[in-house]
Amino acid sequence: MLRFGTAGLRGPLRDGPDGMNVETVARATAGLAGWLRDRCLGGGLVVVGRDARHGSAEFATVTAEVLAAAGFSVLSLPRPLPTPVLAFAVREVGAVAGVQITASHNPAGDNGYKVYLEGGRQLVPPSDAEIERCIEAVREPIPRADPGPTAPGPTALTLSVGATVTDMGEEIVRRYLARVASLPHVLGGPDTGAGLPVSTARTADRGTARRGDLRIALTPMHGVGGEPAVTALHAAGFTDVHVVVEQFAPDPDFPTVPFPNPEEPGAADLLLELAERVGADIAVALDPDADRCAIGVPGPDGWRMLRGDHTGVLLADYVLRTAPPDALVATTVVSSRLLRELAPARGARYAETLTGFKWLARAGEGLVYAYEEAIGHCVDPASVRDKDGVSAAVAAADLMARLRAAGQHPLDILDDYALRFGLHAGDQVSVRLAGQDAAADVVARLRDTPPEMIAGTPVTCTDLAQARGGLRTDALIFEGESQRIVIRPSGTEPKLKCYLEVVQPVSSAAALADAKRAAAQRLSELREYCEKL
Repeated sequence: MLRFGTAGLRGPLRDGPDGMNVETVARATAGLAGWLRDRCLGGGLVVVGRDARHGSAEFATVTAEVLAAAGFSVLSLPRPLPTPVLAFAVREVGAVAGVQITASHNPAGDNGYKVYLEGGRQLVPPSDAEIERCIEAVREPIPRADPGPTAPGPTALTLSVGATVTDMGEEIVRRYLARVASLPHVLGGPDTGAGLPVSTARTADRGTARRGDLRIALTPMHGVGGEPAVTALHAAGFTDVHVVVEQFAPDPDFPTVPFPNPEEPGAADLLLELAERVGADIAVALDPDADRCAIGVPGPDGWRMLRGDHTGVLLADYVLRTAPPDALVATTVVSSRLLRELAPARGARYAETLTGFKWLARAGEGLVYAYEEAIGHCVDPASVRDKDGVSAAVAAADLMARLRAAGQHPLDILDDYALRFGLHAGDQVSVRLAGQDAAADVVARLRDTPPEMIAGTPVTCTDLAQARGGLRTDALIFEGESQRIVIRPSGTEPKLKCYLEVVQPVSSAAALADAKRAAAQRLSELREYCEKL
């Protein structure tokens, strides 16, 4: 049976209780409806959206019909759209819940069922386990309403209460895109150097960030983010956008990328080839449901994709330049510690959570930005309390335009961080094992007999399974002098996941190249240790 956790269900398209199919979706929806009624939310508004995967249209229809039969007013997004549009819509109309049919960046044979609660945030424990118990209690047959012909809802989105299914129409999409297009002014401030990292803003005396001059290469990886992203970029003033034609239209078979995740080796090759060919200033890759965003930049050795930690800290600095005093930025326990150094230097507070935006969106009051190393960025929590690849793309483009106007480059800024805070170099190792329980067995072995030395450096072990409060999880942290490894079992695959970071001191700009070589060597030694676990 598919388990209801990590904000919902995800699994292969196949018959039976361990697959994504009409019966599984109907039961999950009936369980969700029962859970909402138990909390006196019966009859409320629920928004239903979908991506363009195999089965998504049918699963969204089933979800809407079961909810309507259970007495809820259902608002359907008008077409396949990015997951962040669903999160935005839930918050915008004050819905009690939202369901997005998506498997994000999983392979073509998968689909999923993702649940958002009031405010447009993913559900967290114990709600997921409570809903799962409600699903187990569902009895057949499951009632499904016949909504009949659906008409677009009123443009003002004023909706009557009742067991109905209403097509929200394009107005909700226009609202979302208008908000995203406004971000260069909301976050970046006036075009006078605001929104640049501190070290760069001093040199930004060449006037306006000319957005129309910035050349962007973009791919949605066969997903639903292409048209919304291009529309938002154009509306924000970025009109010179080139797309990977082979990957632009939604295609549930993902013919050019069997694993449509921008982090996968080779997944961004077509994008980087396009960026090189057209002379782009920045390359943008969205995952299929457009909630993740990876950024590529040209460098001395050609084009390359930035790590999620690099983009995360650059965007944090961009947001903090115009954020109110004592604003909060957040990342996760497996991300780089560079943001922890940067935040107080910019007068901001810093928080750390478990992995996933269900936790990051709840990091604390005053949150202005959150990111996770797996290329998830929340640049506008006032509107979308989740990762949002489309808004991150617009924010990254604006940052690049401002840097370009100042004669600067993102790699220069990362070097500035290294000089001030030490060179933070990271990597991730996934060790594929024989079975689903094998990774947990490795973590248990390390917990019982933790190593005293790793790569020649004495280390101490922090067991997050013993942590109090919100950081409790099945993971171990091994820390030594200027090095750190977080090891945890994957929740969805027979893999051991290891997150590595070393911090190399940098005495001067002249010593930076040597520091990078030393950090690369230390990371190589940590990788070798993890691969032998």
